[in-house]
Amino acid sequence: MRLDKFLANAGMTRSQAKQAVKSGRVTVDGVPAKDASAHIDENARVLVDGLNTRLPGHRYIMLNKPAGVVTANTDGRFRTVFDVLPVDMRVKGLSAVGRLDRDTTGLLLFTTDGELAHRLISPGRDVEKVYIADVDAPLDDECVKIMAKGVRLKDFIAKPAKLDIISSQRAIITVTQGKYHQVKRMFAALGRNVTALKRLSVAGISLDESLDPGQARELTRDEISGLYKAVGLRGMPDE
Repeated sequence: MRLDKFLANAGMTRSQAKQAVKSGRVTVDGVPAKDASAHIDENARVLVDGLNTRLPGHRYIMLNKPAGVVTANTDGRFRTVFDVLPVDMRVKGLSAVGRLDRDTTGLLLFTTDGELAHRLISPGRDVEKVYIADVDAPLDDECVKIMAKGVRLKDFIAKPAKLDIISSQRAIITVTQGKYHQVKRMFAALGRNVTALKRLSVAGISLDESLDPGQARELTRDEISGLYKAVGLRGMPDE
């Protein structure tokens, strides 16, 4: 998309957009823009006078959640994921898609699209969530078999999960539910306590490993499309 069209779609007239670029008021991904007709990525971070400029429509964000923050809008004791998000991303109507425990790290998605969020966390949708877990005792083939059958917990039977052992006390686990403390409880039922847990992907969307803990970015168009397809929503949003 041309830069002047991007700015026009975000609320400027074409002439205002061209003048803003000409006067050095516009940056694209941190680089001063010099040509209003230049083509840019639709997911580029465009600032005008230092303020973030966005196309209209829903927002979709991934955060590499650090340890020690809670998945909540506000909390009286701990920092929240919204405290971690950059200020320009804390838009009205944005909510976390599901939750991660305070000590769990990795991929956390946010969106203003309530229907998408609901479908992604709905147990009946069988949306895959992939974690890497460290535990305090060796894992073996019997653990793999038990996970594959489904683990009986106190209040429900966890759906079958795929366990791929990486080393004696580390594994990749893929689940299709998202109940409170579920992954930790499943390992505990096998006599293993989780010492570290990181979420790697949701619905096929992987954590951008270039993001340091606490960093966030907008999802790409392909990633957004992948989420919609994963939960049975047709077409691209905002079109």
